[in-house]
Amino acid sequence: MILHRSSSMFHFYKLSSPPKLLSKFNASSSCLSNSAPSSFYPLRVRFLGLNQWKGRPFRGFAAAAAVVSDKNGSSDTFFADDNVTWKSLGLSDLLIRALENSGFGRPSIVQAASVGPVLSGKDVVIAAETGSGKTHSYLVPLIEKLCTALGDSENSNSDKEPTPPRAPSLVLCPNVVLCEQVVRMANALSADNGEPLVRAVAVCGGQGWPIGKPDVIVSTPAALLNNIDPKRRRRMEFVRGVKYVVFDEADMLLCGSFQNQVIRLINMFRFDEKQLSRMNESGVEKPLEMDNSSLTQPDLQDEENLQDEYISDEGNFEGDSDVEGLTEETKSGSIKKKDWRRVRKNYQRSKQYIFVAATLPINGKKTAGAVLKQMFPDADWISGNYLHFHNPRLKEKWIEVTVDTQVDALIEAVKERLEFGAETSRTMVFANTVDAVYAVTKILKTAGIECYCYHKDLSLEERAKTLVNFQEKGGVFVCTDAAARGIDIPNVSHVIQADFATSAVDFLHRVGRTARAGQYGLVTSLYTESNRDLVDTIRRAAKLGQPVETAFSRKRSFRNKLKKRGSIKDRETSTAELTRV
Repeated sequence: MILHRSSSMFHFYKLSSPPKLLSKFNASSSCLSNSAPSSFYPLRVRFLGLNQWKGRPFRGFAAAAAVVSDKNGSSDTFFADDNVTWKSLGLSDLLIRALENSGFGRPSIVQAASVGPVLSGKDVVIAAETGSGKTHSYLVPLIEKLCTALGDSENSNSDKEPTPPRAPSLVLCPNVVLCEQVVRMANALSADNGEPLVRAVAVCGGQGWPIGKPDVIVSTPAALLNNIDPKRRRRMEFVRGVKYVVFDEADMLLCGSFQNQVIRLINMFRFDEKQLSRMNESGVEKPLEMDNSSLTQPDLQDEENLQDEYISDEGNFEGDSDVEGLTEETKSGSIKKKDWRRVRKNYQRSKQYIFVAATLPINGKKTAGAVLKQMFPDADWISGNYLHFHNPRLKEKWIEVTVDTQVDALIEAVKERLEFGAETSRTMVFANTVDAVYAVTKILKTAGIECYCYHKDLSLEERAKTLVNFQEKGGVFVCTDAAARGIDIPNVSHVIQADFATSAVDFLHRVGRTARAGQYGLVTSLYTESNRDLVDTIRRAAKLGQPVETAFSRKRSFRNKLKKRGSIKDRETSTAELTRV
C-alpha cells in the first residue's frame, strides 16, 4: 500500500523492516579529488583584478589562467592552465611527488587559486561549487606548512635550542562521515617510503582523544567540545597549540544547530590570540607547559561570557568592532572583558582561519556569508566560476509528475543509465524523508532493480558499508540529503530527484554529486505542482545565466509564498488516503 504524505511528494510503501546490507566493510584508502572552476559569474574566470562583493573584494584566480568554457563546453572548466603547476604554486618536491603518486598531476582551478593565499597565512574563504577540489585546496597548503616545519626542526643544529614542534591543524566538519573522508584524503598523501606525510586523526563518533600529538585533528564541533571542555589543561594546551583552523561546509557550521558551538570555538581561539599577544607585548615568555596560570579561572569566565557578545538582539554578528569613546581599562596587567572587542586591530595574530563551502548565501544579516564578512572582514575570498550557478557539464531533465505517473517516471529514469567513460554505472536517487527512501527502495526492487539504502537513521557502520559498496560496485543508491553534502563518490553518472529538493541550496548540493572533477553527468528532477514555483525559479536562473541565489534568499516573502502555496496544494491532494496496487 502506498500512503500519501504531505511532507514528501512520494507515496511510500509500509515495510516490515529496512533492506539488509550484507557485504563486508573494507576501509578505503583511496583519495579522489574533486575540482572545478571559480567565480560568481558563469563561463569566466576572475583574475587578480578584484571584483566587488557587497563592499568586499572577491579575489580572483590570479594563478589560474583563462580556463573559460564557451557555450559548447569546448574549453576546460576544471583544471588550471597548463603552465600552472604544483611547482609554480610554491610546493616542495616531496609534496609534489606525493600528489602525483596519488593521481593529482595537475591542480584544479580552485586549488591553484587557494594554495597561495593559504600559504601566505591570511584568513581565507573558499566558496566554490561542488566537485571543484575544495578539500585539497586547504589540505595541500596546510600539509606543505607542516612538512616545512618538520624539515626546519630536523635541520636545526643540536647545539642550538630545538625548534618547537610543528603546530597542529584543526578541521571542523558537520558529520562523522565527512570527518573520516578528510582524514583518508590527508593520510593518502605519502612520502617515497609509503608513510603518510602527516598524521591525521578523527575525533568524532566513538573515537576518543588521540594518543600522542597528531598533525591534523578532524572533528565535529560537538565532539571537540566534549573532549576539551571537561579537562581544563587539555583545553589550554589544545587552544594554544592549534595554529590553523578549517571550517569545512562552513555555511552549515555557521547556521542552525551548529552555530552556537562554532561561534564559541572561534571566540575561544580569538581569546587565546589576544591573550598571547598581550603576553608577548609585556615580555612574558613562559612556556605553556610551565605556565598553568596562563589562562586563569577569571579569564576562562571572561572567555565564556564573550560568546554572546558577537550576537546582537537581532541575531546579527557584531564581530570585534571598535567602540569609539571608550578607553582601555586594565587591572593587574589584564584587560577587562568588555575591552577585548576594542583591541581586535591591535593584537598580534597567531592563528589562521579557513572557511570552505559549496554554497555561501549572503542575502540577509544572518546568512553564513554575511557572518563571515562581518567577523573576518580582512579575509581573502576565493569564488568558484559556478558558485550558485548551473554546472555547464550537467545535462538536466525536468519531469512534472502526478500521483498516477510518478512511479513509472521514477522507474524509467533509473533505467536510463548514462556512462560517461566510466566502467561502472552509479546512480543516486534522492528522497526527502527516511520513509520515502524505503518506499523508493521497494518500488525499484519490485521493478527488478537492486539498490542501496542510505539515511540518517542507519548506524555509522551501516552507512560506511553502504558507501564503500556503492563506490566499489556501482549500482543504484537511494538516499536522503544525508548523502548530499561533502561526500565524494567518484564517477556518479546520474542523479535523480524522486522527491524534489525542499530548497535551492539542497538542490545545488544534490546535483553536485555528479559532474565532479571535470566529468559530465545527468540530473533528472521529478517534481509536482507544489514544487513548481521553486522549479521555475531555478530553471529561469539557468536560462538567463544567473545564479540561483534568488531562490534561496533569506527574504521571508519568497519562502512563505512557496510554503503557503505548497501547503494549500498538499491539503487539496491529501484529503483522503491514497492507495496504489
